Amino acid sequence: MDGSVQRPVWVVLTAHLSKLCPEHISVKLAKTIRLDISDQNTFALAAEPGEWAVAGTFAFADMDPASMDNKQQLAFRNGWLGLSSFGRASLVQVVSVNDQEFEDAVRALAGHLHQHYGAPDMLAALNAARVEVLDARDICDHPPGTLLSIERELTDDGIAERINVISQNNDDLHARIWAIEADDPV
Repeated sequence: MDGSVQRPVWVVLTAHLSKLCPEHISVKLAKTIRLDISDQNTFALAAEPGEWAVAGTFAFADMDPASMDNKQQLAFRNGWLGLSSFGRASLVQVVSVNDQEFEDAVRALAGHLHQHYGAPDMLAALNAARVEVLDARDICDHPPGTLLSIERELTDDGIAERINVISQNNDDLHARIWAIEADDPV
C-alpha cells in the first residue's frame, strides 16, 4: 500500500461539490410547500411540506402519458418530487442550504434510484442523483422565498419542462380591505 487512506465515495463527491460550489456562493434548493389540501386530492401520493424536492421528470421517462390515470397525468404535468416521501407537490419554495443539506438530498434520491429505478449500484445512483440535485440547484437560482411551479408536456422531442416563478409578495401590493377609523364625536 502507498499509505493513502481510502475515503468513502460520498466524501469524495462532497469534496468535488465544494469545488463546484465554493462557500462564498449561496447554494439554494427547493423545499415542498403546501398552501392548502389540494395536493392531497390531486396526487396519488402527496409530498409532505418541507421535503427537499427535485423536478423528478426522470420518473416519467419510460411512461406513456396516454396510459396514465388522472392522478399520474396530473403528477406528470405539474408535480415536483419530494425526497422523503417521494410524493408529489405542486409548489416548492427556494431556500438556502448548507453542504450537509445538499448531500442529504443527494443521498435520499440516490437510495430511491437504487431501490426503485434499477440503478446498478449505489455509485451509479449517487452520480445520477447528484446530476438531478445539481439541476434543482440551477432551477433555484432565485431569491430565497420564491415559489416555483412546474409544467411538463410531451413533445415530438420528448418531455418539455417549464418552470414558473412566483415571486415573493410585496406588502405594498396588497389591497387594504378594511381600516379602523375613530368614531366621530357626538
